Parts: sequence; C-alpha cells; structure tokens
Amino acid sequence: MSQPWPVHRFDTIDSTNTEAKRRAKAGSFADGWIVADEQTAGRGRLERGWASPKGNLFCTALFHEPGGFAVAARIPFAAALAVSDVAQHFAPGAEARLKWPNDVRVRGQKLSGILIETGNDGAGLWVAAGMGINVAEAPPAAGQAATCLATLAPGTHFTAGEVFADLSECFARRLEQARQGFETVRRDWLARAEGLGQTVRVVPGGEAIEGVFEDMAADGALILRLPDGSHQTIRAGDVQLVGGM
Repeated sequence: MSQPWPVHRFDTIDSTNTEAKRRAKAGSFADGWIVADEQTAGRGRLERGWASPKGNLFCTALFHEPGGFAVAARIPFAAALAVSDVAQHFAPGAEARLKWPNDVRVRGQKLSGILIETGNDGAGLWVAAGMGINVAEAPPAAGQAATCLATLAPGTHFTAGEVFADLSECFARRLEQARQGFETVRRDWLARAEGLGQTVRVVPGGEAIEGVFEDMAADGALILRLPDGSHQTIRAGDVQLVGGM
C-alpha cells in the first residue's frame, strides 16, 4: 500500500461493509476506503447488529488481496492490531486488549467491532475489512458492556475523522505485516491477548467448551488446555472469560 487509498465518504449509509460488497459484486472496483458518519443497518459477526450513532467511526477497507486466502485469513488479527494501535495512540493509558479472534476491549468493555468478508471477482480475491470504533460515545444498545475513546481519554478532544486518519495508516502497516507472514502478527497479537493463561469458555456453535487459553496456533486457531490435560484447537466460536468480564 505505497499510495494512500481513495476515500469514499457518506453522510448516512446502511452499512459500509454492505456498500463494499455492492461495489465488489458490481466488479472493476479500485482499492479504497468507504467511510460513513452514520449507519442505519450496521452489522457485526454472525449478522449481529452494530449500534452506529453519529460521532463514532464506521469504515470499511475494500481491496484485492494478491496473497489469496492464506493472507485473508490473517486480516482479522491484523485489523484488531490496527485498532488497538489507534486506541494506544488516542488513549495511551487504556491498555486495549484483544479477545480472540478480533474484539478490541478495555477492561472487559468493547471498544470496536470488526467484520471481515471476502469474495471473488474477475481480478481474484477481494476483502472487505469493516471496522467500527466507538469514538464519542459507547452505544447503550451494544448488547454488551462498551466503552469509547472519549471516556478512555478524558479531557482530550478528537473527531472520528482524526481517528480514521490514524486507523488508515495503522491498517496499512498491519496489512503489509500480514502479507509478509503470520508469525510476527501472531506474536504481536499474543502480547495484547485478553485471557491468555486464564480459563475461558468457548461456544463454537454447539456445546460450550471450557479450558485454559494456552496459545494461538500458527494458523490463528485458539488452543485450549482442557481439564484432563489434553488440548483442543478451535477455529470458530465466541470466547468468554470464566469468572471475568
């Protein structure tokens, strides 16, 4: 990403990821950003709604990925790192943590939502990397405890536009890092991991599994140590800290 990507701005839109998918399916799109002041139908993983009031940041990077699915699988972790980089910049004392696979939280409260979607067109694999950051307020209808940068950095003032400018640079760096390989992304992610070494509960779609979050595999999967000492590798599911937030 040697040159800055163009930015397509909207006052109000249903969802920046939905717009990205429309452009991708229409074909012949140029890599770029879609940014909105407000979303009317924001969404997250598993089609959950994402509260999208004005003053917060809603954006999607839409681009072709020459590295194919091997690199695309790393992007959720790279995006989470980029958002946590932004949090450290604007709220340096906040200690943003990453909850597997790509939630960015501070003291158990959600700061960001990330949704990565992919598809194919005539030019190859495309990626829509959607990122929402609570800048001015923590939506009361978030469905879980939430926080925002304004709360984490009291006495300072910054706009969603300023946060986006920083995010676009951070994401460019983290995307390039992911394209070079996963090991350094994995190392950086684990350094900010929430719950590492603690007991967690994972719901992979069926019965919940409890174990100690011991490591992250070379492909990004979660490695749990079960009570009987055996290990289980999980590649999809929701994680909760047992006895924590």
